[in-house]
Amino acid sequence: YPPPAGAPQDIPGLEIAGIIIQTGANITRWKAGDRVCALVWGGGYAEYCNVPEGQCLPIPGDLTFIEAASLPETYFTVWSNVFDRGRLKAGESLLVHGGSSGIGVAAIQMAKAMGSTVYVTAGSDEKCRFCESLGAKAINYKTENFANRIQQLTDNHGVDVILDMIGGDYTTGNLLSLAKDGRLVMINMMKGKDVAVDLSLIMMKRLTITGSTLRSRDPAFKSHVAQKLEKNIWPLLASGQIKAVVHAVFPADKAAEAHRLMESSEHTGKIVLSFELISR
Repeated sequence: YPPPAGAPQDIPGLEIAGIIIQTGANITRWKAGDRVCALVWGGGYAEYCNVPEGQCLPIPGDLTFIEAASLPETYFTVWSNVFDRGRLKAGESLLVHGGSSGIGVAAIQMAKAMGSTVYVTAGSDEKCRFCESLGAKAINYKTENFANRIQQLTDNHGVDVILDMIGGDYTTGNLLSLAKDGRLVMINMMKGKDVAVDLSLIMMKRLTITGSTLRSRDPAFKSHVAQKLEKNIWPLLASGQIKAVVHAVFPADKAAEAHRLMESSEHTGKIVLSFELISR
């Protein structure tokens, strides 16, 4: 997506972790020397980055900076879309496409911890096993029709919420996979934005289709999400019930190599850049 007006145009990066070196005149919570992670709207691929106060969170427990840097964007996204917009509740079920991605890893663990059953799709048996080790029931979308498999796994009931970053021709399968009064939440459209759907499915099953993007939301919205995360999820990260899953760490000056790994889709979990690893 294009950067919002006012965001850094030439420095990417939406999540960071580090030490506060200076605060503004009206900052009340944080002080120089505090260890934090934060959601930013750009500029994260840098040694120094400005952050609104409310978008900072304390690093949970004894997590490292590397682990903490893997948290903000995915955890803000999952909470906002699965629990706020999708209204997932304990005892309900969630289907996540891209289960081995950073978003998927966060969604599996957060939903399980909050009392839900989690199903995911992934692109290999190895990735499916990885997702299952986190507590999900996994479907290899390359060898199985996910909509048919969801019906089998749920005794034809369907799932209550779907978090979808695929779009395109997955949409019909999503509608078929939802239970009555189910909610489909869109956060990306990797397979395309244009799709034909059977509107009668939406009507007969009383479905809700919604979606959002996070980067363009204002600091007040992001601060509100941060407060919910700190109350509900950060204690679980501090205790180890939820884990930061980092696949690989690259020196920041090897960012292009990190992006090549990401584009290969061979990773499970997050890829992190470290300025501490740069050769001086």
